[in-house]
Amino acid sequence: MPDNSSLIHFEGATIFNGEAPVIHGLDMDIAPGDFAYLIGKVGSGKTSIIRTITAENPLLEGEGSVCGYNLRTIREKDIPRLRRSLGVVFQDFQLLMDRKVQDNLEFVLRSTEWKDRNAIQDRIDEVLGSVGMATKIHKMPYQLSGGEQQRIAIARALLNKPSLILADEPTGNLDKDTASDIMELLRGINAAGTAILMVTHNRELLDSHPGRVFLCENEKCVEQL
Repeated sequence: MPDNSSLIHFEGATIFNGEAPVIHGLDMDIAPGDFAYLIGKVGSGKTSIIRTITAENPLLEGEGSVCGYNLRTIREKDIPRLRRSLGVVFQDFQLLMDRKVQDNLEFVLRSTEWKDRNAIQDRIDEVLGSVGMATKIHKMPYQLSGGEQQRIAIARALLNKPSLILADEPTGNLDKDTASDIMELLRGINAAGTAILMVTHNRELLDSHPGRVFLCENEKCVEQL
């Protein structure tokens, strides 16, 4: 039976990429405050697990729940609510390049049913301050470095105060020093109580920033103890 406190729970789950199963028998529990890594070679199923967690890929076999939503029975209309309970950070930032930082973040809040203008501005100011980007609010994304863009992307992920952040190769496009800075930022967010599940191929990060580790290989994903 799943632990009711689990943010992510899989039991005997088969993870698909399209119609092809890529992971068999997945067992995973991520609790509030956890910091966990998904590691493995390209094509080993890491991103397919993330897409299953966000209900982009359906869960057809086994049991799974995310933030209280049953992935086997979730209704189409509830998927946006599930996704609002998560924050997602991507390798390529996925900022709207034709909009200022302010407008990137405001777009997310208005898309998630924030209406009060003052509350919107206060939340934008708060998250930008938390990632050290308060002075960049009127910049366009192309005016920022890669590390700054990733900080804005992390601020975006924090907007709706998620209990869980999914980070898919968040340091993959960054140099070593900038990657270290982003990891320090993520660890600080984690220390404040937000659970993080991070996909990475960079094993050096596991040594410098220890956490739980799930290894994807040979169509399995098993925690390394």
